[in-house]
This record gives sequence, structure tokens and C-alpha cells, in this order.
Amino acid sequence: MKYHVTVKQPRSRAALTLTALFFAAALSACGGADKAPEGSSAAPAPNAGEPVLEVPAPAPSPTLPVGDTPVATPSLPPQQQLPAGIDLSNPGVAVKPLAATSSSSANQGSNASKAIDGIATTRWESAQQNDEWIQFDFGAKTPLGYVKLTWENAYGKEYAIEASDDGTTWYQLRYVTGAKGGTEEFFNLNANVRHIRMRGIVRGTQYGYSLFEVEFKSPGSDNSLPLLATSAEKFPPAGAPLAAAPAVQAPLEMVQFSLPDGTLVTRFGMVGRSRHARERGEDWNEIGYGVNDTVDAAGKPVDKGPGAHLNFVANYFKNRTWGVEFIDNSKVAGVTKPKLIVNQYYQQAQRGGGHSFVRRFDTTGVTGFGWMSPGDLLDDSTYSVNDAVCPVVPKPPEGALRRPTSGYNNVIGANDGCSVVFDDYPAHSGLVADANGVLVPNGVRVDSRALKVGDPIEFTGSFFSSRAAMDAVGDPGAVRYYTNELTYVVGTGLRPWYGVQPRLMNAPLPAETLSGGVGSVSYDYADNAQYIFQQPHNNIGMQNMQRFVEGRRWIHTNLWTGDHTEANNDRNEAAIGLQGPRFNQSSCFGCHINNGRGVAPSVVNQRLDTMAVRTAAIDAGGKQVPHPTYGLAVQMNARSPATGKAQDWGMGVRVASFDVTTVKLADGTPVELRKPTVAFDGPTPAAFSLRSAQPMIGMGLLEAVSDAEILSRVRATPDADGVKGQANYAYDPETGAVRLGRYGWKASKVSLRHQAAAAALLDMSVTSPVYPNRDCLAGPAKCTSAKVEKGLTEENLTLITRYVRLLAVPAQRSMVSGFPKGVSPLSYLDVNPAQVSAGAKVFDTMRCTACHVATLQTGEGSEMAETRNQTIKPYTDLLLHDMGTGLADNLTEGQAAGSMWRTPALWGVGYTELVAASKSVPVGYLHDSRARTLTEAILWHDGEGAASRKRFEALTKADRDALLAFLRSL
Repeated sequence: MKYHVTVKQPRSRAALTLTALFFAAALSACGGADKAPEGSSAAPAPNAGEPVLEVPAPAPSPTLPVGDTPVATPSLPPQQQLPAGIDLSNPGVAVKPLAATSSSSANQGSNASKAIDGIATTRWESAQQNDEWIQFDFGAKTPLGYVKLTWENAYGKEYAIEASDDGTTWYQLRYVTGAKGGTEEFFNLNANVRHIRMRGIVRGTQYGYSLFEVEFKSPGSDNSLPLLATSAEKFPPAGAPLAAAPAVQAPLEMVQFSLPDGTLVTRFGMVGRSRHARERGEDWNEIGYGVNDTVDAAGKPVDKGPGAHLNFVANYFKNRTWGVEFIDNSKVAGVTKPKLIVNQYYQQAQRGGGHSFVRRFDTTGVTGFGWMSPGDLLDDSTYSVNDAVCPVVPKPPEGALRRPTSGYNNVIGANDGCSVVFDDYPAHSGLVADANGVLVPNGVRVDSRALKVGDPIEFTGSFFSSRAAMDAVGDPGAVRYYTNELTYVVGTGLRPWYGVQPRLMNAPLPAETLSGGVGSVSYDYADNAQYIFQQPHNNIGMQNMQRFVEGRRWIHTNLWTGDHTEANNDRNEAAIGLQGPRFNQSSCFGCHINNGRGVAPSVVNQRLDTMAVRTAAIDAGGKQVPHPTYGLAVQMNARSPATGKAQDWGMGVRVASFDVTTVKLADGTPVELRKPTVAFDGPTPAAFSLRSAQPMIGMGLLEAVSDAEILSRVRATPDADGVKGQANYAYDPETGAVRLGRYGWKASKVSLRHQAAAAALLDMSVTSPVYPNRDCLAGPAKCTSAKVEKGLTEENLTLITRYVRLLAVPAQRSMVSGFPKGVSPLSYLDVNPAQVSAGAKVFDTMRCTACHVATLQTGEGSEMAETRNQTIKPYTDLLLHDMGTGLADNLTEGQAAGSMWRTPALWGVGYTELVAASKSVPVGYLHDSRARTLTEAILWHDGEGAASRKRFEALTKADRDALLAFLRSL
């Protein structure tokens, strides 16, 4: 079968019909049959079942206070908390107030006393205003452990529960946002007071507040938490000898190797996608050649929403990945006409075809997708028959071909008739600019030619199975998917790419833009920046792709219900019930929004359960130990172990206020700096640290940097700017070996396994082989395998760890993208290279690179070949630096005192707000996300960063804008 691929620009996503979708799919599927002579027509593709257009999931949106409360009521002071030694051995008993009063009553029949009369049908009803309250008097100081509110239909949507000894000075016990009414319970009140009140902030209906009953109980075993017996975390003393690095092992999977004759073999993984890489949410075409919805009638940019390329299809972890092998003989001695042999390794039978090479850059109208050559499918019948006749081929051996001395139809190395050969750069039309400056065919034929070393070749594959084949592997999902689009450089391998004219023709990105090495994420043309931190390495191995998606599933799994955070994905049965009764979030995604930062403190009384709050008490010897109420960290949410219903156990940490100062730059520009102060629902620890989730990208690359590389930048004495740099050390929690710390805000975690296991325990109350029980929250004394609670298995933890190792870093956006004439660039690809370059020089002149080291080299110690021997640009030295009192707290971890922080990596920082994907989700910078902008973040630098900050303050506006443009390009 010989045919020529024709293409058509698709309509906008909203307007796509199944017919149009199939037509677009058939074009991609055509890759894989014989090369065709010019002018022949395309054969119709049999209906193979069109991929579902997966809509990107909305980003998590926090429930923030909406009431006007500029300053929160203070937390309960120690003298009004429960006295030490109170008996909690028996369940609490009912405690009845002597009297109830209120700010108002709708009528005499609904006065405050009705809320404590024990009659379920009577109620207190307030006036129809927000700022109403009901107050209860116990006659004397009374120990209280529990309160229950039973609302009538008119409920409080936002309100505070407060306590007082004198009825005048009030302290906050709880602050409730986004309430739904019904019955609401509050445990662990830890109050010894005379008065309690409910102070309304925002009503849930147009009516007044209406409570059937308010009930109280004394502290007891059923409603109050006993104090923990804690033990201090152990850190090695300064100068302790560092354990030797383990011996270099073979990688988990090879991604590229050369045969003895010079043949280059490249193997990589693919995953099902909803659409093509260059399809945006709107129609777009060049001036005079079709619809262009990227601009309005006045030529101003318009954005109709995301495309659907970087997101993940339903059940992406289930039979939807496959491997591809390129066998490239371009560097074999004596070869004058190089060729690429392409083998594919699926998990189920497929139809033949599904390959496309070389963008159709010579055809107007081809701006979203379209290819010149499908390559030469060795057996055309595997495409033309309406069945999945290509069988599953076992994965090839490591470092060798599956058929090194044989092949198919005299093509050595080809697995079977479903293999493809690509051996020339196809013929095309010459181009010339028209009156609009659009490059159009000029009627001159440019003949095909042999491939040559250095040719950049666009490649996209296809998942093209059948209903019978999918049923055979027990999968009721779709039978047809798109996939990634890649750039292969003949004689070199895969390289991240960007689009250049004409028509976004693919070109390898220059080495200086590859922040995460050759695995960096290519430019995104699908308006899907919220997914940019969720991508695997560009050169991920064929089997590692499956490991990646299985690990991703765990990151997106609710570890109580087993449900996926994205719709239409099977429940993870192995995850059901893994979480303990108290926790911060139920999935990793709850804090790392779209694998990025957590929600920043932005309003008073905001609950900070998407952040981490590390806590400690100080013992009699002045030593820091885990706090007896919270342990190592506060776990702010809770549920009933019996029913799963959410409960409030008084472990919340909230924004109490903001300390505000204003800094004026040299040109007079004022910048307001805000620092959040926090309040605890329970006792305030003697030492605590508020910490925001960091982006998850590139962590496998940082793990692959050798200890020697990091330690080479430690200074015994400060430099001229006062910059020193210090390493932190920690014990490996499983082996006890002294290892270099490199993860966490204080560099106290020694590996990704350590970091993942600690986050599972501290943030989600989930155990693992590293931390086998929840007693580990109280310190190491009882953190032993003598008690093992159900949690992540070794397999689960390994999948999570490998997923994070394989998360890639976006390439720096410092190259002008070749959008077709008249098309509005995506905002994050609309860059000014000269300004970015100037900003990089300012960054260096300011000596920001003294800590934010631009370039590091990874070693060979990682199990992932993808992260080995890479030149990366993370802009961190992974060392501790004293950042001054303004950024200090009073919590110590190993060598890291309160003012010392590990230099955070800056790669991806320009995507921060785009990854959050919602203007309602505030995100910030620095360890507690206090900085709302990069300018604010720089102005908080002090201590070892003071000299650089002062240089920033003195910059001209032009230099300052250039610096920020550079940071936004990362």
C-alpha cells in the first residue's frame, strides 16, 4: 500500500466532533506504511476507536476564609488550657452550661436557652446578620474536651469557637471555613474555662444562624489526646566521617548504547496522550491561510484554554505505555546512506503503522500537526487489515539487539513486518515569502536526499490496537491513543526541541537551555503549563516509562479511599486504608499542587494544612525533642477510624496576622514585604518551623550529583560577601550510615527514598519500610520494626521514589519560538532573548551564583541511566547558608540552625503561577511562601545573601526587569 499523507488543520477543541477527531487520528495513524510517490491519495484508515479527549483536571482549590477578620483572636493561653495530669482514662461525660445568652434572637421562642434545653426540635435563631454570636456560661472554670453543634438548615458557613474566663477577653479554639451545616463536632478542646461562644462570621443562607443544640463533654479517652512520650531525633556530630558512596552498578535500564561496529541504539518509552503536541485550545493558522482564534479582530492575544497533550489519559498506568527502539547506522564505517530501523514493544497486539517522521513544513495550513513521511512499514498488510496483527514482542536484552544477526526481509535488526525503516529526508516544495511574509510553496520541487549525521528528525508514534486485543489483556479502555512528539538527531539521539519557522518545524534546543540535561522537557505548545512539572525525562527508557506512570498513580492516590485525584481512573485498591486517623493531606498532590509548590499563606485564619509545620519542645537540658502533643510535625486534619468521617481534633495551624514592612528600591519603587505569623489551635510549641512544599522536578538529577561535587563548594571561611556554605549530615534511617543531606529545607534528608518516606509519615500519616509505625512521629525510641503498621509496601515506596527520580525539568525558555505569522505566542513562550541574556549577566554580577550555582554535573551513581553524566542547571549548591534573622525560626535540624536554609533550586521557578493553574490558588516563594513575587523573595535575603540583596536594591529598573525576565525564563 502506497499513499501520501494529507492533513487538515483541526477545529477548536470545543467544536471537534467524533468524525473530525477520527479524521485527525487517521492522519497520525498513517505513519507506518510505505513511502509514497508525490500526488498519490491517502487510503482511508479503518475505524479503530478514537482516543477520548481527556480534559485537564482542575487544580486543587483551597477553602480560604472570606470573612473580614484582619487579625485573628489569640490562641488559648496556657492558664486556660487543661492542667497537667488530668485523668483521660475514661470517656468524657456531658457537661451542661448554667446559662446561654446571644447577641440577638429572631423571637422569644428561639432564644439562646433553646440551644441547651435538650429538646431536639427547639432552636436558637439569630437575626439575619453575619456578626451574631451565642455564648455559654458554666459558672466557673470547667475542663472541656468536646463540643457538638447541631445546626438547623440555616447554618454558619464560616465561624469561630472562642473561650474566655471573664466573658470579655476571648481566645480562639477553632476557626471554621467552608462549613456545610448538619452536625459538627470538635474534639480535644484542651480548655479549662468558664465561657464558650460561637461567633458567626459568614452565614450559609440568607437567614440568621440557627442551632438546635450545643452539647459539651468533659475531657476523656474518647475526645482528648494523651501526651506523647517523645525522644530526640539523632544527627551525627560535626566532623563525623561520611560513609563511602556505594559502588557503581549497572543502570536499571539502558537508554542508549553503541554496538561494536558503531551502530547507535536508542531506546525510549511512550505513553498514551489525548492529542498532538502542537494543538492548542483554539484554532490557529497563518495570515491568509485559515482561522486564527489566537488573536481577536484587533490583533490582541486571546486564550481560549488549554489543549490536551501533556495531560494523562484515563488509566494511563494500565497497558498504555510502550517502548521504541531506533537502530541508527549513520556512524558505521562505510555507510553512505544511513537509515533508522524502528522497532516497537507494546503490551498488547497492535496494528502496523503509527510512525511519522519529518514535519510537513511546506504546506500552508499545517500548524497544529502533520507529517511528510510515515517511513517504510516492512509488511504493509499489518496496517491495511482491520485487525491488531502485530504480536507482542518481548523486550530486547540490555546492551544488545534482539535480532543482531537476522531480521525481516533482509533488514538486519528489524523484529518483524511491523518494524519500520526511515532512510531518506523526503522530497518537498521549496518555499518563498508571500505578501504577508508567510512562507508558501514556490512550485520548485526539492528532491529527497539521504539522511546525514546531524539531521533533526521529528518522530511521533501511535497506539493503534483493537477491541479484541485490549479485551485479551483485560482492559476495557480505548484502543487508540496519540503520544509524545520527539526530536531525534541522526547520529546523536533524542534531544529536547522547540518550534522554528516555517510552521513550528522542530529543532533541537541548544545545550545552554537544557536545565535538566538531555532529558529536559521540550517547549509546550498545547497551553498545558499546569502539567509541565509532571513530565518524564525526554529520553526516558521504555520500561522506565511504565515504572514512571505506576509511580505517578501513587502520587495521585488518596491513601485512605484509594481514589485517584483525576477522574476516570481505576481505584488503587492497595492504597485503601493506609492512612492514619490524623494527617495533613491524603495525597502527595494535596500539598504539591500539580507537582509544584503548596498554597501560600494569604489571608488571616487560613488553615495551613497544605504546608508542613515542624515542631519541638525543649527538655530540661535545653535539648530539642519532638513536641508531646504534635510529635515531629503537626497533622492538622483527622477522621474517625470507624466511619471515615472528617473530625476536628484541634491540631490546626492558622495564619494569625502578617508583619508588614516596606522597602524602597534605589529608583524609589516601594515593595511591601509580608511575613505570616501563625497560631495553633492547640498548645504553641517552644520551637516550630512553617515550611512550604517545594516543586518535585529534577530531584533525581540532584540525587545523582556526587557528594564530592557538593562538598567542593563548602568554604571554611566566608568570602568577600560573607558567603560560606555548609553541608548538613544525617543518619540513613535504615542503615545508620552518615550521609550527606541534600533534601528538605534544612537538607536533613539523605535520599529520595528517605524524603518520600518521611513525607508519607509526617504529612499523610502513612507508614513504610523506612518508618514502620506511627510512633516514629514521636522520635526514634519506638520507631522500630518491633511494631509494624499497615502502610506502603517496599514495592509501593520504590515506585514512588522512582517516579520522583524520573521527573524532568523544563528547558529554559530563552529561545524565540517560531510561531506562524499572525499567531499569538503563548505567554510563557513570548520571550525576549536579549533581555533574558542581559538578566543572566545581572544575576552573575550580583553574585547570586555564589549560592545559586548555575551548573552542576551528575555522576554515575544513580540507578537511572537518564540522570547519569548530565550537565544540569539547577541554580543551587545544595548547601546550607545563614540567611539572617529575618528568615530565621528556632528549629534546628542537625547542622542547620534556625537561620540556615538549603539553597533551593531555581529551575522551573518561572512556571510557578502557571503550574498552580488558578488565580484562586495563592503560591509563593521562600521556605514559608511569604514572598508573593520574585522581587519580594530577593528582598528577604539577608545574612550570607545580604550583599547580593543590596546590589539588587541598587539596580536600575531596566536591569531589574532583565533579571526578573531571566528568572521567569527558568
